[in-house]
Amino acid sequence: MTCTVLVTGATSGIGRATAARFAAEQAQVFITGRHADTVESTAKELGVHGIVCDATDPGAVAALAARLDGLGSDGNSGSHGKPGSLDVLVNAAGGLPGAQPEGVSPLEAVHAEWQTNLNQNLLGAVLTTTALRDRLAPGSAVISIGSIGAERRGGSYGAAKAALAAWNAALSAELGPHGVTCNVISPGYIEDTNFFHGGLAAERRTALIEETHNKRPGTVADIAETAYFLAGANARHITGQTLHVNGGAYTTR
Repeated sequence: MTCTVLVTGATSGIGRATAARFAAEQAQVFITGRHADTVESTAKELGVHGIVCDATDPGAVAALAARLDGLGSDGNSGSHGKPGSLDVLVNAAGGLPGAQPEGVSPLEAVHAEWQTNLNQNLLGAVLTTTALRDRLAPGSAVISIGSIGAERRGGSYGAAKAALAAWNAALSAELGPHGVTCNVISPGYIEDTNFFHGGLAAERRTALIEETHNKRPGTVADIAETAYFLAGANARHITGQTLHVNGGAYTTR
């Protein structure tokens, strides 16, 4: 039987690298994204299954859940053997919102910015996990991608990621008795993503790297490998946690 993995927001960056990591181990991987062309091309390149889904849209998420209900009809299912079962859910969809619309009042602009960040970086994970939680059998893992921005200078984006970590702690308490682990991976600066929409100045990049202890930028592989570990048998007693993967740019004790 095949391990079944769903990675949201997997057409680029951390999500794509995470999907590729599981696919390399012959897992049955499903990826989602908002745009049909990028979902199709990414799925073809990685050898995985692609589903168009906007994680912030309840109707689209419900349709995603219905689509996954069909797992097992062709003889494939999660490692738990139940059709439609899911072994790993990675909530990787998120990121900074695009430019705000012109011609709106300052309060409307603030409202739009905060609402967009909450939708993309919190509610997408909440909706997806809620829709799929009944498919998570004992031994499954829910992994959500947070951010160092939740700890400092994160604005509305950081606030949404901080709320993601708080929600994860509550989710872990709910699902832990059923054998499901729930954790957040909180990256620092990660190179080669679309996070800054091409707007990261060279001086800012240098400053972000200088904040680390090991003096290098993070890579998407750093996060993908952490996700792979958290989903594995050796991490079954790690749950309800936020794991900071940032080279020491933010430290805990």
